[in-house]
Amino acid sequence: MAYTFRGGSHVAEHKHTRRQQIEKMDPPARVSIPLSQHIGAHAKPLVAVGDYVWRGQMIGDVEDGLGCPVHASVSGKVTALELRTNVAGTQSVHIVIESDGQMALDPLILPHEKKLSETTAEEIIDIVRRAGIVGMGGAAFPTYAKIRSAIGKAERLIVNCAECEPYITANHRLLLENPAGVINGVKILLKALGVRHADIAVEDNKLDAINKLETMLADSKLMGIKVLKTKYPQGDERQLIYALTGRELPAGKLPADVGCVVFNAETCAAVFAAFAYGMPSIERIITVDGDCVANPKNLLVPIGTSCLDVIDACGGLRCPPQKVIFGGPMMGAAQWDIETPVIKGTSAILAFSAEKVKPSKLPEVCLHCGRCVQNCPMHLMPNYLVQYAMQGDLAEAEAFGALACVGCGTCSYNCPGNMQIVQYIRVAKGTIMAKRQAEKSRALAQDKSE
Repeated sequence: MAYTFRGGSHVAEHKHTRRQQIEKMDPPARVSIPLSQHIGAHAKPLVAVGDYVWRGQMIGDVEDGLGCPVHASVSGKVTALELRTNVAGTQSVHIVIESDGQMALDPLILPHEKKLSETTAEEIIDIVRRAGIVGMGGAAFPTYAKIRSAIGKAERLIVNCAECEPYITANHRLLLENPAGVINGVKILLKALGVRHADIAVEDNKLDAINKLETMLADSKLMGIKVLKTKYPQGDERQLIYALTGRELPAGKLPADVGCVVFNAETCAAVFAAFAYGMPSIERIITVDGDCVANPKNLLVPIGTSCLDVIDACGGLRCPPQKVIFGGPMMGAAQWDIETPVIKGTSAILAFSAEKVKPSKLPEVCLHCGRCVQNCPMHLMPNYLVQYAMQGDLAEAEAFGALACVGCGTCSYNCPGNMQIVQYIRVAKGTIMAKRQAEKSRALAQDKSE
């Protein structure tokens, strides 16, 4: 029987590219690489306008605190350091590099010299940090920090291959085309964490990948396959942990607090590439789809490539898009600039026509049907949360668990009354968090003045 969790929905899958093999994209004429592609402090530039950079060269780093270095994804000349709006809608410095077309690799990029058995946890953490690897499922939390925080606490490693968002098939293709990279990355993470076993969790709509992994791991004592029921949002680490262990992850807690640590499949492959070849995180697999895209594909794309260049590599647009989304249609971020660059957390680019995304003409109305409550994977009461959010009653919204909402959109997807529930809750959650941060800043300023 497939593992599952309470709540959630089986959304329309639209996995049109599941049989499209990964194609390596030709290097673009230029890339624009944000110095903030991760949770934590923005990286500071290590290069200046006019500098020549190698592919894979570190061009930005974070000196103190949580953060990740960034690297050049092409070789060429730095032409600008400019402040631009990034995928998340915030401002960050972008390093613009004009490619020389050579893709000349930094000569300092070398494989790790020691065998895995002779390598310490701190050495692995340092390799992962220098490679700039973050969670490539979308959260973009620095992987080195996740490893360090889980050592001594996690007893179970889970590899997230659920890929439950509609349209996205990048991880599915990775499992079919480079399963060894994922498996070897898991071995490295097990060594770093001091954990003896890993579960590779795959939804049951990817039976070809499951069969391949089971064949490769038939005699393995280090890891096994856990087959998940296909249901959204199975890829959320809270639901994944509950499905496999029965443990509830409380709001505000980390997986390590319940004895688990979760890594995305592509993150595992990136760890292996850093260890075995010295390759930093400078490219990633992206599903490009939507009714506006001429030839939907799975592409291996250099970080910093513009959305327009990625779509052009798929034959361009067959019709003008009304909405372009980075990520999946349920939790992805709609973009306002077709030149927005790909970052480490970009799993998909979806372009939809006006016909595909036209809003309902029916008014918003709560029918008190309870479907949002029934399907909420976090066991909240979205019907109350949305009412308090609409009224601006943040205290009651917080009391009803607004901060525990993961923003999966299952409530809105199932609402027959056309209520944009998740959007109201997201706004309320953001306001609550901003208010908390402002109060914290004021308290710190007061302490300093005293």
